[in-house]
Amino acid sequence: MIAVDTNVLLRYLLEDDADQSPLAARLITGKRPVLVTDVVLAELIWTLRGKKYQLKKTELATVILALFQEPNIRFEDGQVVWQALNDYRKSKPVSGREADFADAHIINKSKSIAGRKKQRFQGSYTFDTAALSLPGAKAPRG
Repeated sequence: MIAVDTNVLLRYLLEDDADQSPLAARLITGKRPVLVTDVVLAELIWTLRGKKYQLKKTELATVILALFQEPNIRFEDGQVVWQALNDYRKSKPVSGREADFADAHIINKSKSIAGRKKQRFQGSYTFDTAALSLPGAKAPRG
């Protein structure tokens, strides 16, 4: 197994650099499994959503889905990423703002960790009103 950082993953997905994109493709489509860590995934989504690329929610979901379809890609926890993707896709805007994929990933990762530790997950607390549209999100109350 090898791991790639966000820059390699971006070059592979965007095919935007004549020198680096083919090298990234060779790594990702080669013979070894390729680990995409949670941090790399979060940074990837943050970058694609940012000022330079400005991908919309549906486009980001398509990118994540494409990673699942790449046979060599392995996530830290594919089930968590898959559930986060589903929750993210289903989330509705709140006051004109949408929940981020990172919010969905945080909640689902927390649920998974609680389950592995044989603890009942009681919610992921946030002040982000858009994130509150996600299953498992709760607002702190006084």
